[in-house]
Amino acid sequence: MISAYKMTAKTFTYFCLLLILSLRVAAQEDPMVTSIKQRFGLYAERAVQEKMYLHLDRPFYLVGETVWFKAYNLNGATHQFLDLSKVAYLEVLDSENNALAQTKFSMADGKGNGSLLIPSTIVSGKYKVRCYTNWMKNFSADQFFETAITVVNPFIRFEPDRTAKGEAQYDVQFFPEGGRLVKGIESKVAFRAVAVDGKGIRFNGALVNQQNDTIQKFSPALNGIGYFMFTPKEGDTYKAFVNNSKGKSYEYPLPNVEEQGYVMQVRDSTANLIKVTVMARVTSEEPIALYMLSHTRQANVMVEKKFLNRNRAVFLLDRNKLGEGISHITIFNEKVKPVSERLYFKRPVKSLAIEAKLGNKFVNREKMTLELTTAGAASSEDMTNLSVAIYLDDSIRTPVQQDISSYLWLTSDLKGNIENPEYYFSNVTKDTDQLLDNLMLTHGWRRLKWDNVWSNQTIAFENFPEYDGHFITGKMVNKSDGSPAKGVDAFLAALDVPARLYVAQSDPKGKVVFEVRKFTGLKEITLQTNLAEDSTHRLEIASPFSKQFSTTALPTFFFDKTLENQLLTRAINMQTGNVFLPRIYTEKKVTLADSLAFFGLPDEKYFLDDFTRFPTMEEVLREYVKGVLVRKRQKEFHFRMIDKLLPNTFYSTDPLILLDGIPVFDTDKIMEFDPLKIKKIETLSSRYFLGPMTFTGIVSFSTYLSDLAGFELDPKVMVMPYEGVQAQREFYAPKYDGGKATSRIPDFRNLLHWAPNVTTDKNGKAVVDFYASDQTGQYQVVIQGITPSGVAGTKTLSFEVVKRNF
Repeated sequence: MISAYKMTAKTFTYFCLLLILSLRVAAQEDPMVTSIKQRFGLYAERAVQEKMYLHLDRPFYLVGETVWFKAYNLNGATHQFLDLSKVAYLEVLDSENNALAQTKFSMADGKGNGSLLIPSTIVSGKYKVRCYTNWMKNFSADQFFETAITVVNPFIRFEPDRTAKGEAQYDVQFFPEGGRLVKGIESKVAFRAVAVDGKGIRFNGALVNQQNDTIQKFSPALNGIGYFMFTPKEGDTYKAFVNNSKGKSYEYPLPNVEEQGYVMQVRDSTANLIKVTVMARVTSEEPIALYMLSHTRQANVMVEKKFLNRNRAVFLLDRNKLGEGISHITIFNEKVKPVSERLYFKRPVKSLAIEAKLGNKFVNREKMTLELTTAGAASSEDMTNLSVAIYLDDSIRTPVQQDISSYLWLTSDLKGNIENPEYYFSNVTKDTDQLLDNLMLTHGWRRLKWDNVWSNQTIAFENFPEYDGHFITGKMVNKSDGSPAKGVDAFLAALDVPARLYVAQSDPKGKVVFEVRKFTGLKEITLQTNLAEDSTHRLEIASPFSKQFSTTALPTFFFDKTLENQLLTRAINMQTGNVFLPRIYTEKKVTLADSLAFFGLPDEKYFLDDFTRFPTMEEVLREYVKGVLVRKRQKEFHFRMIDKLLPNTFYSTDPLILLDGIPVFDTDKIMEFDPLKIKKIETLSSRYFLGPMTFTGIVSFSTYLSDLAGFELDPKVMVMPYEGVQAQREFYAPKYDGGKATSRIPDFRNLLHWAPNVTTDKNGKAVVDFYASDQTGQYQVVIQGITPSGVAGTKTLSFEVVKRNF
C-alpha cells in the first residue's frame, strides 16, 4: 500500500510537470501571429484615421442664403477630438461632382466653424456638401464627411418634378457572408434592393436553378435589406428574380460560385463570446493554417491562429475585448492573404443625454432662454462641446440631417448610402440587432489595403497633415518642354502686413510645398524663382481641393408646386434680411509681436521721414543705412552686409532684398525706385536661415501703404489671387431689449440663432439666449454635441412663434 501510494505521487508529479511544460509552450505566441500584430500596429500608428462630422444650420436653402457650419474633427478609433489638422476643406458638389462652391476654414483642438454663401448661379436641386482635411486625402473619398442639402433658386425657371420617367430600375445586389459562395458549403446571403432614389423597396424574390426550380424564396425585412440561407450544389447554376409591388418581374445574377474557397459564419455564441466558423473546400493533404484578425477602427487588435480540421476551423472572439461600433473580422490563409471578411457591430454602452428646457409658445421679438443639461460624460470635468441651430420649420420640408451619434457609430464606417440610420439606435431589440447585422453584411467593404499593411517598406503618404498652417502646393517645370524640375528654389510672398516670405525647393518630381501661416482671406500672391540666377523654370499652383469623389449618389430632387407661395415669401424674406441685417466679420487685432516681419526684430530700423530726404536711393543708403554697403560692379549695383558677429567682415554675396515683403533680385531696380515712396528700411546683419535656404543678411524696404507704390515687378514674377482660410464671420442676431422690440426695421430671419461653440460647465449646464423674429410659425431646435472622451448625443425640440398683440 505504501509503495503504491508513492508510485501514485510520482505519477502525479510527472503529469504536473508535463502540464506546466505544455502551458509554457502554449503561452509562447506563434511568430507569425506576433508578426501580424506588429505590422498592423505599425500601420495603424502611421495611418491615423481622422473622422469628420459637420453640423449644418439647416437642410434647405435658397440661393443668396448663408450656410453656417460647425466641424468636429475626431480620432477615428476613439471619437475623441484630434488636433492634427489646422485647416479643413468644404465643398458643395452637384450630381456630376462639379464644385459649385468651395472654402477653407481654420480648425483648433479638433473644432472649427465657418460660413458659405450659396451662389446665385446654382439651379434648384439636391447638392452634396462634403468636408475633409489634407491628411484625409491620402485615403478613399468614401471616408470624407458627406451630407445632402436642398437648394432652390426662385429666380431661375425650373421643372418641379425631376424624377426619372419611364420604367423603374432597381439596383439589387447579393452579399455572401465573408465575401464568397463555395460549392457544397452553406452560406448566409444578404441582399439589398434600392430604387433610383436610393431608398429600399418592398418585393418578393426567388432563387432558381438552371431548370427554373425555385430553390429559395426571400423578401426584405427593412429598407430593401434581408438575407437567406443557401447551399450551392455541384453542377448547378443560379439566378434571382425580383417581383415588385406591381407584379413586374426582374432578373438579376447571383455572385459566382467558386469551386474552391472559404466561407465565414459569425454568430453570437454566448453573451461574451462570438463564434467565427470558417469552412473551406481546398485540395491539400497538409494541415492549412488560418489567421483571424479583428480590429475596431484600427484599434482593439486581436490575432489568433487555427488549423483547418476536416475543412473546418472555429475561432472564439472575446466580445468584451472588441471596441464599440463596427469591427472588421478578416481571415487570412497561410500566406497571410485575405480570404474572407465581414463586419460586426457592438452597440455602444454610453450615450450623451441632452436635456433642453424651453417654452412652447412665444411672441415675435420675444427673448427666449434655452437651458441645456448634459448627462453621460465620463466625469464632471468632461465638459461637452455643443452646436445649436434654431430655424423655421416651414411647409417646404426636407429630410433633417443625420445626427452625430449615428453618423460616428454607423454611417462613417460604411460605404454607400444608409437609409434611416437613426432607426437602428432608437428601438434596441433582438429584431433590431438582426436588422443591424443584415446592414453589416450588405455594406461591408475593405477600408484597408492589406498590401500596404503587410508591406516591408514604410508607406509614404503624399499629403501631410496641415498641423501648423495651410499648404500651398505647386509644380516646378521647365519652360521649354514642361518637364518637372528638381532642386529649384521657389519664393512665395503676399502683399500683407506683417510681411511674410515662404520658401521651398522642388523635389525630384518637381513638387513644391509652401506652408503658410495666418493666411486669411483673399490675397494676391507672388511666385518666383531666384531671378538673378534662374529664368528657365516656372511654377504651376495646384488646387488644394481633392479630385477624388465618393460613389454615394444624391437623392432625387422634387419640389411640390403647391408650395410656390411659401417659396415666394421665403425669397422676399431672404432678400429683406440681406438688405437690412449687417454682415459682421470678427477681425483679430494686430499686436506688436504680430506686426513684426517674418525675420523678427531687425538689427537696424530707419524711418526715412526722420531724416533729410535725398532724391536717390543710393544717397539714402550711403548716408543713413550704415549696415549696408553699396557697391557697383560691371555697371550693376550690389549690396554687401557687415557681419554683426565679425564687425570688420563683409559678406561676399548679396543679401535678401525685400520690398513690402516681396523678394527683389534686381538691385538696380531698387536703386532706381523713388525713395520718397519708402516709409522705412530695416536690416538684419547676420546669416538668416529660412527653410532650405540661407541668406547673407536682409534689407527690407516698406512703402507707406504696403502696396509696392507703383514698383513694377519683373515680368517673370507670377502674380495671382489666392484664397486662404476664411475670415471668421460672426452670426448676427438682433437683440430686442430696452424697448427695441418696437423698432420699424423689418426682421424676417428664417434662421433665428446659430451657436457653433456652446460648452457646458462642470455641472453639465449651459444657457443660450436668443430673440424671435417677425416670422411666425413652428421652429425647430437641433442640438449636436460630443464630450472630450468621445460620447456623442443629439437633441431636437420645437416651439411656436405667434404675432405680438400691441
